[in-house]
Amino acid sequence: MTARILLALTTALAATPALAEEVNVYSHRQPELVQPLFDAFTKETGIDVNVAFVDKGMVERLVAEGARSPADLVMTVDIARLMQVVDAGVTQPVEDPALDAAIPAEFRDPGHQWFGLTTRARIVYASRDRVKDGEVTSYEDLADPKWKGRICTRPFTADYNVALTAAYLAHHGEEATRTWLEGVKANLAKKPEGNDRSQVKSIWAGECDISLGNTYYMGQMVADPVEKDYAAAVRIVFPKFEGGGTHMNISGVAMTKSAPNKDAALKLMEFLASDEAQRIYAETNNEFPVKPGVPRSALVESWGEFTPDALGLVEVAKLRPAALKLIESVNFDG
Repeated sequence: MTARILLALTTALAATPALAEEVNVYSHRQPELVQPLFDAFTKETGIDVNVAFVDKGMVERLVAEGARSPADLVMTVDIARLMQVVDAGVTQPVEDPALDAAIPAEFRDPGHQWFGLTTRARIVYASRDRVKDGEVTSYEDLADPKWKGRICTRPFTADYNVALTAAYLAHHGEEATRTWLEGVKANLAKKPEGNDRSQVKSIWAGECDISLGNTYYMGQMVADPVEKDYAAAVRIVFPKFEGGGTHMNISGVAMTKSAPNKDAALKLMEFLASDEAQRIYAETNNEFPVKPGVPRSALVESWGEFTPDALGLVEVAKLRPAALKLIESVNFDG
């Protein structure tokens, strides 16, 4: 998003007449993934939701705006990004019994600064033709020389891979993580580039046999007229850490310190944690509902069961700087 468009959006939010209840949201999430939720909320409550989709520089913008910010809520993906917003001092705690009851403790901040809304697993996409069942079962496997020239990945400095590396660091320590990164790098079929979906295209094209990705991208590819052929070429494998489970991450929400429409913003937060919104998340985005008891979509169910890693997300976020330093020290993306 260009600076000019973002400025126009922000100006529009600030200038919206306060004739009715409204909520202003800065969202890092793609418009098509969250608009159905906002439409359902407005239909149920009559409260309008104004959204500025902020691709980059969200924290810097909130800091610069300070108490003048029109934003009530921040919605983003990845635990590290949520923590960055909190660490910048631009959010406020929200102590609300409805949120605490709906969202498990492991998916919300102990200080009530952020709340998870969905979860996603960091999995392996494996070629149906060239990778046997059971050939890859753990994240540690990815450093095995048997995968030399067979792995594709987006840059490891990208948020999702940094979070995975931070989780590896928490499980195994610095030296083992460095060795793992060096091993995975040695197994790459090509220089890291693109996004998770483009790696699946590379598998379809025969350029590599396995890649890392988030689960919900499979749902997006299956629905795409072109990418559905790429999706058909792979299957989802849920690897685990040795002594642990499958790495999980979240999308989440936080209330800004400025929050000019605090009451309406809280209503939206409660709605996002409700059965209805969690169902919309599940059916529209093919993510895992964070609220217990809300069923997954039929497509997500078809991917099978797995054991989520019990490692706390706050611990993952704390280790992100150290993980990024290790990734850069081995020149993984070089």
